[in-house]
Amino acid sequence: MEKVVLEANTRKIGSKSETKNQRKNGRIPGVFYLKGKKPISIDVSDRAIKPLVFTGETHLIGLKVDNNQEFDCIIKDVQFDPVTDQIVHFDLLGLVSGETFAIEVPLVFNGSAVGVKDGGILQQHLHKLEIECLPKDIPQHLEIDVTELKIGDSIHISDLNFENLTILNQKTTVVVSVNHPKIEKEPTPEEAVVEPAEPEVIGKGKGEEETEEE
Repeated sequence: MEKVVLEANTRKIGSKSETKNQRKNGRIPGVFYLKGKKPISIDVSDRAIKPLVFTGETHLIGLKVDNNQEFDCIIKDVQFDPVTDQIVHFDLLGLVSGETFAIEVPLVFNGSAVGVKDGGILQQHLHKLEIECLPKDIPQHLEIDVTELKIGDSIHISDLNFENLTILNQKTTVVVSVNHPKIEKEPTPEEAVVEPAEPEVIGKGKGEEETEEE
């Protein structure tokens, strides 16, 4: 996997207003975590971090802090503004050479399923897989061929096998399936809506309409 260099500055943890001003100036605060080391508070350019967040690929990041030592890492978590969807904070996880770690990797479904050609509907139940691997074996994405899927067929985690990694999702989990098209059911007589009968108008009796003569 190609490594993307991300330059960062160390930062002091300030007040909320100071952090807000940082974001206004195009700097996004974050934290870098590395096993056995104290977490480092950093900030990066919003233009630099956005392509690594808003993507369908997994990236290996070469984090360069204060133009000094470079660390291999991945994005661990990202927080967004609930209104604007802008990035407000991120966490990076440092990788240790020779040690496996867990990561979520996007799925790419290839081919045109036979069942879809027959009128079925392809349903993707998972869009990412949780895997465990060495830093050198991180895939940008994982590909699954759906060409042979017929109507009623599905692919489970237990059906998948990729080199140099272990899938952590439950083996019984459905990844993708081709389902029967939905057919609108005709209502049964019991389910049919019965129009309400017109209310019967009861006329008044003669004695009620006419006053008694004196």
